[in-house]
Formats: sequence, structure tokens, C-alpha cells
Amino acid sequence: MFVKNKIQLKIVCILLILLCIFYSISYATDSIYVWSSESEALNNTTSTTSTNIFSNNENTNSNIIDNYNNTITTSANITDLGLQCGGAVLIEMNSGNVLYDHNMHEQLRPASVTKVMTILLIMEAIDSGRLSYTDKIPCSENASNMGGSQIWLDVREELTVDEMLKAICVVSANDCTMAMAEYLAGSEEAFVKQMNEKANELGMNDTTFKNCHGIDEDGHVTSAYDISLMSRELLTKHPDITKYTTIWMDSLRDGKSELVNTNKLIRNYKGATGLKTGSTSVALFNLSASATRNDLSLIAVVMKAPSSQVRFSEAQKLLDYGFSNYEYKKLANKGDTVKEIAVNKGVESKVNTVLETDSGILITKGQDKNIEQVIDIPEIVSSPIVQNQILGSITYTLNGEEIGKVNIVAEKSVDKISTFSMIEYVYGKWFSLFRI
Repeated sequence: MFVKNKIQLKIVCILLILLCIFYSISYATDSIYVWSSESEALNNTTSTTSTNIFSNNENTNSNIIDNYNNTITTSANITDLGLQCGGAVLIEMNSGNVLYDHNMHEQLRPASVTKVMTILLIMEAIDSGRLSYTDKIPCSENASNMGGSQIWLDVREELTVDEMLKAICVVSANDCTMAMAEYLAGSEEAFVKQMNEKANELGMNDTTFKNCHGIDEDGHVTSAYDISLMSRELLTKHPDITKYTTIWMDSLRDGKSELVNTNKLIRNYKGATGLKTGSTSVALFNLSASATRNDLSLIAVVMKAPSSQVRFSEAQKLLDYGFSNYEYKKLANKGDTVKEIAVNKGVESKVNTVLETDSGILITKGQDKNIEQVIDIPEIVSSPIVQNQILGSITYTLNGEEIGKVNIVAEKSVDKISTFSMIEYVYGKWFSLFRI
């Protein structure tokens, strides 16, 4: 008798559930979801300071930063730093905004700062899978006879790509640079062609490369601004390079060849991440210096300084100016939760909404208190919903002017309710409940 009653009870329950399903399908409306007393309706836009809602993130959204270019650039040279070099520039690494300009488009000889482009092409080959850190690189007669800065490669010797990069980045080895160029392109001429093609792609309009190493050659010229462009490309697209550019002292050949970084800022400047020195009797003293503090990454380029000491002091002066006057303000993280919203006629009654991208902006110090955000998202959406479907947006403003916008998207998909899907769902629930 007990078994019979239990079966009858299950049948009655299933019939009642089916009636409820058909009722909800037939009469569902946009008003079926009610916000709790603690929830804030979002059909009315809300404005708060950005730091009240979202946590920080080290990634950036270059589109948002680029919207602020004019404000930053026009204030670039309010202060005269009294630089003693032929050309210089200070840029913010993530956005490329120019923060200080001193003859930044003057065409000058780059010396070994040329190797920034060589290193960039090497890193592109590694990241694309065409080259491995463990690949053995032979040394040609041409490479072994380079002269200048070198580690005295022997034609009978092979070094790994990892060792070659260490020698190029730390002591500016011309022989290793030539060996890598010949290995990657077959000849220096072919490699230099690739260098110029990449320069053109990056908009380095002041640049013509004649060799891969930077030894003085007529027509081999670039500018401080162009050096900042290729330095930025290297650091943002291939951040692993800093494993080499931040080495102060190391060795090769089982400790027989000692290496000491030619960039003294690596040892003496807080937050230094690189990047490359260069000097010849004609080019004088050049430097591309990079550093990061409190999420603000800067690149300072100095060309044709009268001495090595001056190039480092000028670069430090530029970096200090940037860190003293600017900050990078994080606005939001990709994947940060905004809030749940109701779903009409969906197999689930709610969906979580999140930010589609990271976002941040370069500002002058003290302006962060003037940043506001306006959230624009409906109170209820209709199913079906696809994961990452745009459901709304957050607009950021600074002193009332829009500086960027980030989409708000669905965290997951929500299918539209159907008779079959609801029967399947309910049956599964009740089967679990009555299972003996």
C-alpha cells in the first residue's frame, strides 16, 4: 500500500508541475523579476567614482587611453628639462602618449640602439614558433670578424638563442647580432630588409636601417621618437625580453665569459626594465631606457648625448619627470562582475553581467578624483542570451568629458524556455528527490 501511494504522489506532483510550466510559458511578462530591496535598479543610470566598484588590474585598454591623447600631448613641454642631447622623447609605454619632446623627430645615428629592432625580430620569430630558445646558432666568418662590442665568437662555436640574446641585450655583442641575422634571414642584407619593413609597419618615418648592429654607416639613421616606437613594440608585444634586459651581471661559456650590462640604470634606477645603449665616435651616446612604477610604464630615449654619464642622467631626468607628474589609473578588469539582471522566458531567471575588457587611462597626478562612470544596462533582458553578448556599457568621464567606454556582457549563455527543456529539467529534479 505504501508503494502504491508513493507512486500516486509522484504522478500527482508531475501533473501539477506540468500545469505550472504551461502557465508560466503562456503568461510570462517583463515584470516577472523583482529586484530585492538591496539591489539597485540599473535602468536609471548610476554615476560613481571608478574606484568604488572595480578592483585594479595590470592590463590596459589602449582604446581608452588613446581617447585621451590630446590632453596629455598638449601638456608635454610645460616644463623645460634643459636637456643637453641632440634629441629625446618620453612616452607612456601602454598608450604611446608623448609626455616630453626634445627634437624627437631629428634624424640621428642610433649606434647599437639599432639592436632594439634586431631583438624585436628575434622575439617575433620565437613567439611565432619559427625559432626556439634552445636552437643552436652557428657563427660565420662574417660574424666572427665584426669588431666593436663582442664576445669573440669562433666559427667552430655554436651558442643557443638564449645565450645569443643574453649577449646581445647585456653587452651589445655585434658578433652575436650578425650571427642571429644571418641565421634568421640567410644574409644580413635580407635581414635589414625585414628591419626596414617592420619600421615602416610601425610608422617609423624617420628611420632607414643599413645594418643590423648600428656600426656607423652613411644613411643609417633614426629618431628618438622612432626608437620609442620600436622599444614600445618590443616591450608590450614581447614582455619576456625583460628577462634579458634586466640582467646586471651574468656569464657565458660555463662562467668563462663574464657579462656586465652596459645600461647602468638597471642597477641604479628603481623600476628599470631595460632597454638598450649605443655609442660610437660619430653617433655619440644614445639610450632607450624603460621603467615601471605603480603600474605606470615609461620609455625615455636620449640621442647624441655628449658623454655616457650625460645620457644616463638625461634619461633619469625624463623618467623622474614622468613618474612625478603622471599616473596610470586603472578603471576596470576584464571579467569583473557588474551585477545580476533578470532574464525573461529563460531556463534560468538571472544572468551575471561582467566587463568585456580591461580598461585604464593615463592622467596627470591628482585628476583621478574627477573620474566618474555611468552604468547603462537594462533591468531585464529576454532570452535566449549568448555568452559574451553585449547587454550594456560603462562610460567613463573626466571633468565631464568622455574618456572611454567598456561593454558589459553576459557571463554565460541562457537558453529560451521551452516545454521540452522545462519537462526535462523538472523531471530530473523530481527523479532525484524520489529516488529510493
